[in-house]
Amino acid sequence: MRWIRLAVLVLLASILQAGLMDVLQIRPGIKPDLLLILLVYFGSRCSSTDGVITSFAIGFIADLISPIRGVMGPRIISFCLFGTLLSDVQNVFSLRRPLYQAGAIFLVGVLTAVLSYLLAALRAEGGQTSLLAQFLWQPLYSGILGPLFSLPVGWWMHMNRKSRQPYRGGRRF
Repeated sequence: MRWIRLAVLVLLASILQAGLMDVLQIRPGIKPDLLLILLVYFGSRCSSTDGVITSFAIGFIADLISPIRGVMGPRIISFCLFGTLLSDVQNVFSLRRPLYQAGAIFLVGVLTAVLSYLLAALRAEGGQTSLLAQFLWQPLYSGILGPLFSLPVGWWMHMNRKSRQPYRGGRRF
């Protein structure tokens, strides 16, 4: 894993998420979640150890940018859990196709939103959040736009290349 490139990418995504994603906002609270898209991308392409580390880092940044009800930690836990699950399941399901990526982003978005909300509800009092926007529309919008981001992210992280077999001597045909 190229950790410096990952740190730059997550920092750039967090800056875009915090400030510039309002341009793509459909309604209040309905905008794509770049950190969720990165979570699914790295969770489906990294080894288990790298998947845990990247999921934790992305969840930590997600909690820093927009804590749920002012509570720090629910997104760290939910992103870690589902990012680790994605990295473990990648041998069974391939998420290389855009339609599968979109479905995975939507499903993981719904699951992380529900778990984050439930974890925040244990700690804080009720708040004014649109549950339909948080649980359905934002993951759906992220799932639609998510496959568009996988090509530049793969280029930046050099993860789209096919593995090359080293030359072992002898004749090439």
